[in-house]
Amino acid sequence: MPKLKTHKSTSKRFWKTGTNKFAQRTPNQDHFNAREKGTDSRAKKSDKLVFAGNISHIKKSLPYV
Repeated sequence: MPKLKTHKSTSKRFWKTGTNKFAQRTPNQDHFNAREKGTDSRAKKSDKLVFAGNISHIKKSLPYV
């Protein structure tokens, strides 16, 4: 049986936590952040857990994680 290929952009965006959940970096924190409120910028610094409906797609893209 052939090896399964890992989707490289998915492997750079998502990772598995210690409790076997998937996490991702918060989007929209690269630029244009000076105009935002402090609560928004602080909320963007924390990582987010992936929505349960998307986990099956991530597992297909990352077969060896």
